[in-house]
Amino acid sequence: MILRTRDLNRALLERQLLLGRRKRSARATVEHLVGMQAQNPEDPYVGLWTRLEGFRHEELARLIQGRRAVRIALMRSTLHLVSARDCLAFRPVLQAMLERQLRGCVFGRNIAGLDPGALVAAGRAALDGKPLTNQALGQRLRERWPERDATALGNAIRTLVPLIQVPPRGIWGASGQAVLATAEEWLGRPLDPEPSVERMLLRYLAAFGPATVADMQSWSGMARLDETIARMAPRLRTFHDERGRELFDLPRAPRPDGDTPAPPRFLPLYDNVLLGHADRTRVLSEEARRRRTSPNGVWPAAFLVDGFVAGSWRVVRRGDAATLYIEPFARLARPDRAAVLEEGEGLLAFIAGDARRRDVKLSSG
Repeated sequence: MILRTRDLNRALLERQLLLGRRKRSARATVEHLVGMQAQNPEDPYVGLWTRLEGFRHEELARLIQGRRAVRIALMRSTLHLVSARDCLAFRPVLQAMLERQLRGCVFGRNIAGLDPGALVAAGRAALDGKPLTNQALGQRLRERWPERDATALGNAIRTLVPLIQVPPRGIWGASGQAVLATAEEWLGRPLDPEPSVERMLLRYLAAFGPATVADMQSWSGMARLDETIARMAPRLRTFHDERGRELFDLPRAPRPDGDTPAPPRFLPLYDNVLLGHADRTRVLSEEARRRRTSPNGVWPAAFLVDGFVAGSWRVVRRGDAATLYIEPFARLARPDRAAVLEEGEGLLAFIAGDARRRDVKLSSG
């Protein structure tokens, strides 16, 4: 069976909870999404607001403060917000990938020749009972290896040891440096002794499928998943896209028709709906990709119209005023324009509810 790009788009939107806001908890949503990109501490809050009915900042803040959700380097070696149990289950699956990426970067080259076991032991000892910033951690380690770069030492521990960014980092409205603690000490539990890449990929398909092997590798950062998917194949259903590539999916996963209506949605700066596949044309056309990339390579936050990226947005605060600027890539039809404005007003109220004056400005495109 061949799935069109629009069919893949609607499957993705349905599983990412973007076809209609849902009544579910933030914790259940974070787990359903297999984590949320969290380099920008505010992104998970916006991502949950755009997916859930009545979501409030305090709900996610309580999860982080209560150690039921954490921010840790996982897929693609990037910072993700995940539930505590997913942190303990996923990190061992991804550990080999993280170490491979460390060896290939400047931090890895700066620690070449050091005994990894000794480095891990020293890093854990430095963090025992006392969370530290990456800089402070690196300086502690440099007392033992004075000829090495402190930043490289600290970043190496971030890879070799599962380190969580503890609150108030990640709390809406809070500020301060990232302070690190080991996952086992912060959560009071060990990592999963029997990690399963297959379970993790089944979770991925539930949130991002149908998908190719290349998509799964791009999302996770892991390589050579062909053999794993071959073992899983009897439990999966297969399709093909319009270019003939083989797609894998859960047999009973939702796959809405490509013509299913999709309301406008605002995505945070980093959202996995845009980062979950090697081929992102199911949500980001080639033309939109070119329009979205700025001269310095930085992507702005995006919004969707009819399920596809249709432009960018940003909030600017000056004194007691907040303005949401919406920049479509092309002129919007009148009904879409009205719907985008309405959704934008809700977004601005969520982000800047304390502003005395709020305004939404939608350019003509």
